[in-house]
Amino acid sequence: MTTEPAAPRRPIRDLPDELISQIAAGEVVERPASAVRELVDNALDAGATQVTVRLLAGGVRLIAVEDDGSGIPPEELPVALRRHATSKITNLHDLESVATMGFRGEALAAVASVSEMALLSRTEDRPTAFLLDARSGELRPAARSRGTTVEVKELFFSTPARRKFLKTDATELAHCIEAVRRHALARPDVGFAIWHEGKLVEQWRATQALGDGPRSEADADAAPDPAALEAALARRLSDVLGEDFLRDSVPVQHRSGAVTVWGRAGLPDAARSRADQQFCYVNGRFVRDKVLTHAARSAYEDVLHGQKQPVYALYVSIDPMRVDVNVHPTKIEVRFRDSREVHQAVRHAVENALAVPRAQALAAQTAAVAADGTPTGSPAVSLEPKPLHAAGFIRQSAIPFEARPGHRVSDLEALWGRRDPAPAAAPAAGAGAAAFGAPDAVPARDGWPQAGLAGAAEGAGARQPAAPADGDAAAAAGAQAFPPPAAAASGNAPAASEEAWPLGRAVAQIQGVYILAENAQGLVIVDMHAAHERIVYERLKSQVDASERIASQPLLIPATFAATPEEVATAEAHAETLSVLGMEVSPFSPRTLAVRAVPTTLAQGDAVELARSVLAELAAHDASTVVQRARNEILGTMACHGAVRAHRRLTIDEMNALLRQMEVTERSDQCNHGRPTWRQLSMRELDALFLRGR
Repeated sequence: MTTEPAAPRRPIRDLPDELISQIAAGEVVERPASAVRELVDNALDAGATQVTVRLLAGGVRLIAVEDDGSGIPPEELPVALRRHATSKITNLHDLESVATMGFRGEALAAVASVSEMALLSRTEDRPTAFLLDARSGELRPAARSRGTTVEVKELFFSTPARRKFLKTDATELAHCIEAVRRHALARPDVGFAIWHEGKLVEQWRATQALGDGPRSEADADAAPDPAALEAALARRLSDVLGEDFLRDSVPVQHRSGAVTVWGRAGLPDAARSRADQQFCYVNGRFVRDKVLTHAARSAYEDVLHGQKQPVYALYVSIDPMRVDVNVHPTKIEVRFRDSREVHQAVRHAVENALAVPRAQALAAQTAAVAADGTPTGSPAVSLEPKPLHAAGFIRQSAIPFEARPGHRVSDLEALWGRRDPAPAAAPAAGAGAAAFGAPDAVPARDGWPQAGLAGAAEGAGARQPAAPADGDAAAAAGAQAFPPPAAAASGNAPAASEEAWPLGRAVAQIQGVYILAENAQGLVIVDMHAAHERIVYERLKSQVDASERIASQPLLIPATFAATPEEVATAEAHAETLSVLGMEVSPFSPRTLAVRAVPTTLAQGDAVELARSVLAELAAHDASTVVQRARNEILGTMACHGAVRAHRRLTIDEMNALLRQMEVTERSDQCNHGRPTWRQLSMRELDALFLRGR
């Protein structure tokens, strides 16, 4: 066996400046889009209000970035191409509180080392511009208005190996457009234009000056006007991401301590299979940060179905001293001084924005239409709501109640206890309907309607005719089920108008699964199990938040199981956490655990399987995160079992009670598994189905 001779030792020596710059270019300039990003950063730092990017061959043959910023004096042009030369920072304090997009002072030098670069710039006080050739160092006068133009030709010509790794021109162009698009989303006050091969590819016009940017704690109160900021961002988001993004998103505005979060969060229905429309900005800088991504994702935890990815554009404003941007050469990563504070601020901001039921927005839209007098539906169909006693509805009798196995709606009060009775009792014959006719019966955010689902069921059952003798008897029963609002109201309370019901009034039930309701826009279809599941889920969360512990039920005979050493250690270390979750899991022997108590509502389930899953979560994640996630999973299971089942016939009053509760329950547009709870079919869509007006 022969061994190769050892290579001779090489002495340690300084590298040539050009090689150093080429090494730095490997970190900073990965592809043409990287050079575009760095050059646009410099243009924005120079105070530009219009940035134009011109490309050839996807940026490989030519990248030209023009701006109307402050410009560079001719004596500073050669200095700008030196490594670590910058006007952004001068000392450590400036580095710790950097308020500009660029600050490292190596982008121009790195790009110039792997390309043919030329700088053309003019300041306001100069009669002419000056052109600097980076390769030869020649500086000569040239014609240009105020601003700077940076031309980069034949990228990676001096490093052919890097050029082989580039993709097709179309792919590189797409990356360049994406780089500019990220800047455009952060700066609505700046116009952007992208030209490729002499053709205009993208253009986003400036909206208004926002006065945005990093702020110190001293002037943190001088935040931009939220209304003006929202309007400017809405227009830019619509221009860049499309009108669909704006229509399928809600505004975000939240402040927690030194952190301010604003932007737009996409509705769960707008979720995508890829995470290609998730934009996070910190002090105007686009970043990829695990803290921000996890915070946004966790806010969608119980409203997204499956592995769908949410869409959002979130802007975080924080004191620059509390965030470190000098983490990565491309400045796309940051590190927060207090990541927990930022995580909670972003999560709460998105959660609060998504909590408002879409039915409330529908009600606002209806009110706006009524104020303007311009219907949004089909011109041939009037959207004026009809009174409850209109012809065709007065004779509809309540759907017969059929006793079926499983949970009854009246049993649901066992989950949280019976509420106080209504202060004023309605007449017996119209007790259920009166709950929906009187304004006092419109449910508050934290309560069922005064008649409630159970009360409506009992009232309807009491006046349901056993067998109508003739048509008049059926009509009389229907009249009792749906009396005119004025007759249904008790006391001196005026009759509630159905215009205040965004989800409309129930008219029928399909196969015991879906509820059909009529509102001012047209037809509403509700998945009653999914809707009621969300209502029960939110109610249980509120109760647990108030009590801080889930009710526990001791087991008569503890359930024992063979456990791994990790499970035993986890049970001992997190005994208090398990107690908060309503469980008691203790060692029975060195290799055996005993489940002695489980949550009350899961007493009939598999105690061992529940204990194993909770212990696995506690071992893998932080205790506080696990408590919230495990609590929500347990409450979700409880809500699923406690919600009204499919194929369960509801009376009209029960359906209306469910609709009214949906209108005031947070996140009621999706069940806790992320499935939609209701859908709206407008009159225009219904007309199209039947080819009306064609």
